Amino acid sequence: MYIQDISKHSICSCARDVIDLENPQEEFKAKRLLDSLIQELQNKAEHQVGEDGFLLKIKLGHYASQLKSTYDRCPLELVRCIKHILYTEQRLVREASNSSSPVGGMMDSMSQKYQQINQVFEELRLLTQDTENDLRKLQHNQEYFIIQYQESLRIQAQLTSLATLPPADRQLREPTLLSKRATVEAWLTREANTLQKYRLDLAEKHQKSLQLLRKQQTIILDDELIHWKRRQQLAGNGGPPEGGLDILQSWCEKLAETIWQNRQQIRRAEHLRQQLPIPGPIEELLNDLNSTITDIISALVTSTFIIEKQPPQVLKTQTKFVATVRLLVGGKLNVHMNPPQVKATIISEQQAKALLKNENTRNDSSGEILNNNCVMEYHQATGTLSANFRNMSLKRIKRSDRRGAESVTEEKFTILFESQFSVGGNELVFQVKTLSLPVVVIVHGSQDNNATATVLWDNAFAEPGRVPFIVPDKVLWPQLCEALNMKYKAEVQSNRGLSEENLVFLAQKAFSSSSINPDDYRGMTMTWSQFNRESLPGRNFTFWQWFDGVMELTKKHLKPHWNDGAILGFVNKQQAQDMLMSKPNGTFLLRFSDSEIGGITIAWVAENPNKPGERMVWNLMPYTAKDFSIRSLADRISDLNHLLFLYPDRPKDEVFSKYYTPPLSKAVDGYVKPQIKQVVPEFTTTNPDPAANPTYMDHGASPVVSHPPNYGIYPPMSDSMLDADGDFDLDDTMDVARHVEELLRRPMESQWSGQQS
Repeated sequence: MYIQDISKHSICSCARDVIDLENPQEEFKAKRLLDSLIQELQNKAEHQVGEDGFLLKIKLGHYASQLKSTYDRCPLELVRCIKHILYTEQRLVREASNSSSPVGGMMDSMSQKYQQINQVFEELRLLTQDTENDLRKLQHNQEYFIIQYQESLRIQAQLTSLATLPPADRQLREPTLLSKRATVEAWLTREANTLQKYRLDLAEKHQKSLQLLRKQQTIILDDELIHWKRRQQLAGNGGPPEGGLDILQSWCEKLAETIWQNRQQIRRAEHLRQQLPIPGPIEELLNDLNSTITDIISALVTSTFIIEKQPPQVLKTQTKFVATVRLLVGGKLNVHMNPPQVKATIISEQQAKALLKNENTRNDSSGEILNNNCVMEYHQATGTLSANFRNMSLKRIKRSDRRGAESVTEEKFTILFESQFSVGGNELVFQVKTLSLPVVVIVHGSQDNNATATVLWDNAFAEPGRVPFIVPDKVLWPQLCEALNMKYKAEVQSNRGLSEENLVFLAQKAFSSSSINPDDYRGMTMTWSQFNRESLPGRNFTFWQWFDGVMELTKKHLKPHWNDGAILGFVNKQQAQDMLMSKPNGTFLLRFSDSEIGGITIAWVAENPNKPGERMVWNLMPYTAKDFSIRSLADRISDLNHLLFLYPDRPKDEVFSKYYTPPLSKAVDGYVKPQIKQVVPEFTTTNPDPAANPTYMDHGASPVVSHPPNYGIYPPMSDSMLDADGDFDLDDTMDVARHVEELLRRPMESQWSGQQS
């Protein structure tokens, strides 16, 4: 208990310095953790008093010595072990705390399934113990039978030797020997039938065990492991983590142990048959049993060679990437005694299909991966056997001929991991292979957007057991909504996902519809072409490209405002106008641009300067990530004094003030730092006091410069930057923006010669 509490304290204190187990350079941190843990144990030992304390002091000192001797050369293993323990405890706590919630109901269902699996393992244990007892009994009876058989041979030899005796002696001894021989032969006949029955009964019990083993293995491999792989695939789209493999590994190890015990029993039964052949069907039965048990263990070994950490599904050439392959039964079958090597190769979709059909692919590959060989390592603390590829890099890729309108970012590859090893002293040799999730290879960052679309569609809609890498060409709109919402929440790292109103807006955009009824879209389907091959009507980008642009902008610059609910986002221009016209002047909202990828605009209601008494909705030219890299959204909203209330009626400072950049410090050594601010010419508040109102250089939606009053040499521009629809024309003002930024980059003295203080 002491060592457990101390280790928890130490690992938690080290949590701030997150240790990357895959990075050998982190060993220094792990060593520091080990030393800290040993020191705490020694300190605890020193403070123990009394008789009980004396014993505990000895134990704690022993623990400290044991930790040092075990982990001093491999401190990362200690971190791996403690993290494993903490993860298991956290999972158990979560399961217990969720028992009353809907999720808890699901956990109860899982617990019930786990209980059933464990009950079957107990039944298999009892069956295996029963067949072990029967086998020993059979062996004992057979040994006694052989002794009696040898006795019958001795009697027969004695009878044969009687021929050399005088007739009188032969007549005296022969009846006794004949009677004895008849008795032994009768017993042998009965016992031979009994042995045959024992053998057949044992074979039938083994058949029952193997049937139950195969059924249990099917549940674990075809249900639980496949479900884990599906969760792993959805995690690639931002779904919840697939969870650890500890429970699955424990089940697979129990399977391996039980299968191996039954296999050894069947081999011993075969040895007994060969030792004492008795005519009958047992030979064929044992051959069938041996074939069946070999098939079962082969299926177990090949199915539990899995990819624990997938390579990136959008894979850029000449870029380092990692992957981890694990053999769930490696420790139990002692594969680590002769550590196997794993090789990684990139292959095409067609090569993957041929591989699964067992067609000869002539060791073809579709590219060259550097550092693609790795030896499997056994981690004693966790009992895992895995190969960690830490420095792979795709040097080159060989593309196949594309079909129709397919682009390079729609072409799918996969990483093939393969190895060979033996178990049971070379009794069985296995060649194992496993394929990664589909990867799309790119050579430039500009291809990332479309490659991600291919991966998203594949991860979301792939069917289990499919032919590589077939996916439906069209899916129901609600299915796509689920995938988009999962991806959005993960990318933005927010619990605020896409609302039903947001999804209706997306449906309107996807299907060029004006309906606001969600039910109208539930039965509609969206094709891959509509998703990311055909441009939206009147635009030069696809539905996915627009959506991905929104995600990227929100993730990088707008996340806190999205989480606060300050961004409505998925609202079109007409909807914004309808919403704002019923609100007081100065009310504004934030919506994603319809016309620009990765843009967000401010819409607000105000007076029409050309028609006194009439109000209208204005739309600012969309901001992009480039704009926010210069000045944040909150600061831009702060700059615009005519924006008063965030829709529907929240004062803007109440929402955004916590994100405002603090004012610049005062002049240092007579120099004043220039300041970038944003203005809208038609809505700039005039102030008669020039000292309180710095002059601005405006240029529409782009940031502008506020100079100190002594240097106000640029008067406000009088020309309107708003078009007839209330939008800013950014193209006409970009040269001014560039000029301002150039001014800011120049040394102060070159800009304001003669103005130094």
